[in-house]
Parts: sequence; C-alpha cells; structure tokens
Amino acid sequence: MTGEPIDHIVRAALADQLQVEHHTLYQVSTSTALVEGVYRGAVTVAHLLEHGDFGLGTFDGLDGEMVICDGEALQVRADGSVRVAARDDSSPFALVTRFAAEHAIEVAQCASLEQLLAAIDPLRGSQNVFYAVRVDGAFEQVHTRAMCRTEEGVPLVEAAAHQPEFHLRGVAGTMVGFWAPPYTRALEVPGYHLHFVTYRRDAGGHVLDCAGRRLRVQLQEVRDLRVALPANAEFLQADLTHDPGAALARAEAKPSDHD
Repeated sequence: MTGEPIDHIVRAALADQLQVEHHTLYQVSTSTALVEGVYRGAVTVAHLLEHGDFGLGTFDGLDGEMVICDGEALQVRADGSVRVAARDDSSPFALVTRFAAEHAIEVAQCASLEQLLAAIDPLRGSQNVFYAVRVDGAFEQVHTRAMCRTEEGVPLVEAAAHQPEFHLRGVAGTMVGFWAPPYTRALEVPGYHLHFVTYRRDAGGHVLDCAGRRLRVQLQEVRDLRVALPANAEFLQADLTHDPGAALARAEAKPSDHD
C-alpha cells in the first residue's frame, strides 16, 4: 500500500514497539548516492514523519529543499515558494529525528553563518557523534538556495551549479539541521547542514549564510543512526565507490567559495 520495501516496514514496526526512536537519526540513502545523481524518491513523506518531527532532505528528482519542523514537512521550491509537502511525496535523501533539546543558548549577535556556527561549536561534546541543531529568531539576512528538478544521473556538482539563490532580509524563522562527524562523509554531509524556513512559511532553503541578533540555539546529541538503503534499480546499480568529499564540499558551498 505504501510502496516501501518490506524490510523498512518491519524495522519501523519493531522500532515503534520497542520505543527506540527517541534519540535515533533516521536516514534515507547516502550522500555518495546523491553526489552520483541518484535522485529517484525512495520513501514517502508520510514514512519519514513516522520516524521524526525534525529534519531535512530533498524530494524526488532533487526538486527543492525539504524542511521538517515541529512535525510539518515543507518543500522550498526553486522558484522560492514554499508548500506543505503531500504525504505521498517521495524523497531520495533525508534525515529525521525526534527533537528534544538538551542544550540551549542565546547568540546575541552574529554577522555571518561562520560566526553562528562558532558559537554553536562549544555545545558539542564530541567530534564523533551526531547533533541535531535548531536556531530560531529574527534574522537581518539569510542567504539560501533551492535545487531545481534534475534528471536522474546528473552529478550533484553539475546540478548545484544551476541552483537559484535567494537573499532574504528582515525575516523571522527557523533553521533546522545536523552536524555530522567527518568520518561519515560517505553517508552524510559532514559538518553542519542547515535548512531554513520563515515562520510565515513563505521563503527558505538550504542555508549559505546569515546574520541576526538574539538567536535561540538548541542542540540535541544523537548517538544512534539508522540508514534505510533504497531498493530501487537506480541505487542498486549506481557506482558508489568514489570518495564524495570534494564533490559534497563544492555542492554545499557558497558560489563565491568556488573561485
């Protein structure tokens, strides 16, 4: 009925019965697959929301940015619009968890994303586990991008070279995302990966830069990782032997960083 592989359904049912979801990061596919152009949706939004109320990802065909905040899944499209994702929309890559903050601070002022992340770093007690990160507040500016729908097999670096960018000014909203250890780069985007959506749900995207005052930062340590590998032919037949590190860094960076 759902189109999900049987093993995914069985694992989800067991996890729910054994109540092991609370501090688990549930991931669909791998960063290497995304780098190599495996963009076919593998699980539905409804399935993702069974595993968490907080997260990010993308949609079938690399169609925009996914933001999961307070149990609501949103799609930031390449034209800058935001819509509530349908439950049967599918995703080729996503990370979700159940967010319960363990640390919180207020960042009085930051002039850049680099400064914001430097303020968050001391909250992380280890370089070897995952962290869910939420930032709320009024931003003087947020620089974002949203991926365009892309043909299957087009490398991520090539797709990212044509991404629309947005310079949002005087907006209030939420950043959601994760910090992943460097050793996970074959599975994850290493380091910080943040998506943004306004409180009005009218703008957002993948965060490239920001500036703001009196930002509330919340952090949760996540020690358990569950990876659901797609069962579709695109994933099963893809060559995933390459190191995705350089391609990920190029695809995730600001365009000016490429020069």
